[in-house]
Amino acid sequence: MKIGALFPMKLLKKYNLLLLLAGWLFSLLPALAQQKTLAEELAQGPLENLQPQPSYTEESRVVTLLLTQYHYREMPLNDSLSAVIFNKFMESLDYEKLYFLESDVRFFERYRLRFDDYLKLGNLKPAYQLFNAFRGRFFERLEQVDAILDNGFDYSKEEYVDLDRSNDNWASNTAQLNNIWRKYLKHQVLNLKLAGKTEEESIAMVRKRYARNAKNVRQWNSEDVFQVYMNAFTESFDPHTSYFSPISKENFKINISQSLEGIGARLQTVNDYTKVAEVIAGGPAFKSNDLFANDKIVAVAQGLDGEMVDVVGWRIDDVVKLIRGPKGTIVKLKVLRASAMPDDLPDTVKLVRDKIKLEDQSATKQVVPFEYQGRQYTMGVITLPSFYMDFEGAERNEKDYKSTTRDVRRLIDELKAEGVDGITIDLRFNGGGSLSEAINLSGLFMDKGPMVQVRNTDGTVEVGRDNDAGVAWDGPMNVLINRFSASASEIFAGAIQDYERGVIVGEQTFGKGTVQQLYDLEMLYKKISSPVGQIKMTRSKFYRVTGSSTQHRGVTPDVEFPSPYSAEDYGESASDNALPWDRISAVEFASTGMISNDLLAKLNLDYKNRLPENQKFQELMETIERVKNEKKKTLVSLNEAQRKLEMDKRQKEENNTLKGGSLSASEVAPLNGNTLDLNDAYLEESLLLLADLIKYSKIANNKSPKQ
Repeated sequence: MKIGALFPMKLLKKYNLLLLLAGWLFSLLPALAQQKTLAEELAQGPLENLQPQPSYTEESRVVTLLLTQYHYREMPLNDSLSAVIFNKFMESLDYEKLYFLESDVRFFERYRLRFDDYLKLGNLKPAYQLFNAFRGRFFERLEQVDAILDNGFDYSKEEYVDLDRSNDNWASNTAQLNNIWRKYLKHQVLNLKLAGKTEEESIAMVRKRYARNAKNVRQWNSEDVFQVYMNAFTESFDPHTSYFSPISKENFKINISQSLEGIGARLQTVNDYTKVAEVIAGGPAFKSNDLFANDKIVAVAQGLDGEMVDVVGWRIDDVVKLIRGPKGTIVKLKVLRASAMPDDLPDTVKLVRDKIKLEDQSATKQVVPFEYQGRQYTMGVITLPSFYMDFEGAERNEKDYKSTTRDVRRLIDELKAEGVDGITIDLRFNGGGSLSEAINLSGLFMDKGPMVQVRNTDGTVEVGRDNDAGVAWDGPMNVLINRFSASASEIFAGAIQDYERGVIVGEQTFGKGTVQQLYDLEMLYKKISSPVGQIKMTRSKFYRVTGSSTQHRGVTPDVEFPSPYSAEDYGESASDNALPWDRISAVEFASTGMISNDLLAKLNLDYKNRLPENQKFQELMETIERVKNEKKKTLVSLNEAQRKLEMDKRQKEENNTLKGGSLSASEVAPLNGNTLDLNDAYLEESLLLLADLIKYSKIANNKSPKQ
């Protein structure tokens, strides 16, 4: 589930705190029950077909009514949408096409253009029929696992496995599917062998993995199926609209009402893997700079010497139980990096569990003196992990309540006292937060005026304005962004760019320009007697003062750095059914005129001229291109000797390692704490561009930079 979007301005006070707390997931570790073997799981006999509960009929009608009448995207529930829902449901059950046969899919094609009619009527039986068929095929596959593993594998054979079957055809018969599974199992065993396990240990671990899979699917109940089906429906409108079952809703309420101890990461299930959906600013994972969004957790261990427990195929609830723990204790994770090649081995990440506090998410500053082109510069760097605000403290009129704007204003005053020539605002990996703080922070650099527009479902447009006269910093500045700068970060960066106040440098941002609201179905329709779920639904979109949406396109930097993140794999553009980019009318605003097209042309020319001499950047660019090319390859060799050669070759090439969808912490990690990592090539280049900006600004004013 994707929790953590911005809300309309009228609901900011209530929901920004909710967003800040969402994702603080973890508490105490309970004992795990003894796991059955795969044979024991399969020997428990046939499963009864799951059926929808009577209350689901009315609940599905309520969800249908909400989406078709109140979602921002006005889409009729017709055959076209039915086909999308059908595809989403099939993908949620068998994305890699490892269970269904071609004949199964042909049979269920009769439903492709009927889900619209079923939803209007509250008819859930076809969806449950499809799920029950999947579960039957699932156990048929697992019955072959022991036999395939017992036969062993020939690791000297020249053959390959395709690890991305999402665009392949469905297997036409059982023999073809058996061969696909043989290769998949061989790949899993070989990966464990290459990681240092014996063949016996590797096979035993794979057996346990599928025993856990069998247990998980056996435990699925009617509510689980309803949630998957409803999400196939909701996500057909856009990727940020979701349905939460009653159990998921209650867990969500618990998570946002307590400051729990853990690693500070929000997790979600993707196929058989537990994936890091978000790293919470200020938490242990964030501070470690060694766990990133889109990393996949494959094993968990307790303490420094604890045994790694393989968690591939586990339910997310059970994975969370392993990761939870008291403050101060250590948890180790084995993770497959988001940027890993199909045959890469997992990394080990060690984290110390802790509570996440508001002050841990606070803005920090650093003064960076350096010499450039014979001149001495002193730059200030303000790193902003999120847009935060202590709403309770503000309501109590506390003198020193924390907020992004108040903290940054204080840091600016300190930097001015230290005589900095310019300021860089580092927004890399800042996923957003409080909309009001994005508006107010913009006002520290520009005089009062409009900063963002929010268009609602009914077509009305609200304008978010900064009403405070004056600015905290009127000197040279730039804003450093990357692909994971989102929502409020995009509003701030977009306003700085539109007002021509500073230079935006880095990568194109995430492109999250939609606004969600939560709807409790029980509050809306009390006639439903049984417990009901909750809908998170897209209701509005963000627009810049120029009228351009931040949706999809995000913010394009004025000086663009090489990026390891492709739009196809990261950001809003990577999501199915994402709302499109569009524009509305511009709102009247007064540009500062501080950044001209001629000035940007000079800065880009300086940047390009500097590139050939910047060995660090050259290495980064080469690494990025190599990894992008390798990521396109989905065929992996199952020959052990060849795999070892490929791994050794790649290891030698990885002087600039890509981790977690980002470059290594020593290369591009955001500034944390009070120490500037001078190996941060992107920040280093942004400071050089700031020096160029100062140079041209002083030339324009007939002044000379200090010698």
